[in-house]
Amino acid sequence: MGNPRPSPEPGSRLPLRERKKQRTREALVDTALELFTERGFQGVTLDELCDAVDTSKRTFFRHFSSKEDVAMTPLLDMWRAFLEELETRDPDGGPLLDLLRDALLAALDRMPADRWAERVLLSRQLAEQAPSMDAHGLRFCRDTTRAALDILDGRLGVTTADDPRPRLAIDMLVAAFHCALDAWTASPGTRTRGALAAQLRVACAALPGSLSLPLPPAGDRPSRP
Repeated sequence: MGNPRPSPEPGSRLPLRERKKQRTREALVDTALELFTERGFQGVTLDELCDAVDTSKRTFFRHFSSKEDVAMTPLLDMWRAFLEELETRDPDGGPLLDLLRDALLAALDRMPADRWAERVLLSRQLAEQAPSMDAHGLRFCRDTTRAALDILDGRLGVTTADDPRPRLAIDMLVAAFHCALDAWTASPGTRTRGALAAQLRVACAALPGSLSLPLPPAGDRPSRP
């Protein structure tokens, strides 16, 4: 599976060859989302996509593993950046969930400011029509969870073998993000990275209360028709 190109440090630029690769990758993503939206995910072949970008299938597979991979790139790039953030963060003794949340917020902040939000919306619309994208997303989520657990175990010294809590913390973060993403997608007006980050903070803050949310007494429940 292709990886996103690292962002240059402030005041620096990527080498010319890397900039060309990045432009090709971005062109493939934008063109794929445009063509898939216009003609349907199954209505565009890989050959047609490569022809539209004037590149080869060999070049395509240097960046992506499949049509599903390129169509889901906006969010997949964010989760790859999340793993990179997790690799470099130093715990301060606070809750693990806070560390995971902050790593995801930092990853979100690294996404391109210009068209990333628009790409996410197009990708989500396509996923509703293409079951294979959901299957690809589930596999990627499983792999990302395993990678995150390896980082917690190997670098941060969090025991993950016989303790379900680290896995549950990651699962709760993923659930909170999807909750935030749904709210962000349904919100009126222009969607931005900042608005999605705000929704993520709200969803993460609601996690502890969700675990202890009481059910109403039987007498207070609405009757079924």
